[in-house]
Amino acid sequence: MKKLLTLLAFCIFLSCNSSAQKESKKKEIFKIVKTDSEWKSQLTDLEYYVLRKAGTEKRFSSSLNKNYKEGIYVCKACETPLFKSDHKYDSGSGWPSFDREIKGNVTFSTDYKIGMARTEEHCATCGGHLGHVFNDGPRETTGERHCINGVALKFIPKE
Repeated sequence: MKKLLTLLAFCIFLSCNSSAQKESKKKEIFKIVKTDSEWKSQLTDLEYYVLRKAGTEKRFSSSLNKNYKEGIYVCKACETPLFKSDHKYDSGSGWPSFDREIKGNVTFSTDYKIGMARTEEHCATCGGHLGHVFNDGPRETTGERHCINGVALKFIPKE
């Protein structure tokens, strides 16, 4: 009987679909708003998949992952400055990583797409999906690892 009750409790626990876990998505208003067809005509298929559909590029596929030149990283869709090269580091994750964003130019939300809460990053100007932020970055700076899809970024070298 005890085993049956334990099994029943476990099944109920796994099947719970609590609405408390689902954050209500308030419709954020961005400065740049375009239709899907407008975004598709501006972006490559991969850029569209990542920026507009919250996709993820393959690990180690971005040339920006090992880019250590001085400059600034801007949103590929709208050229809003997002990250400074001074804050870039090699996390070993396979994606460009930064220990901080340019304040005010990145917004954050919570996603549960893989069954656990993650902090998702978006361009504050156009709403494009950039990647996620984790708390396993360099402890000597912010402790944050902004794990960003390189295809969502455009690098502008310092002149």
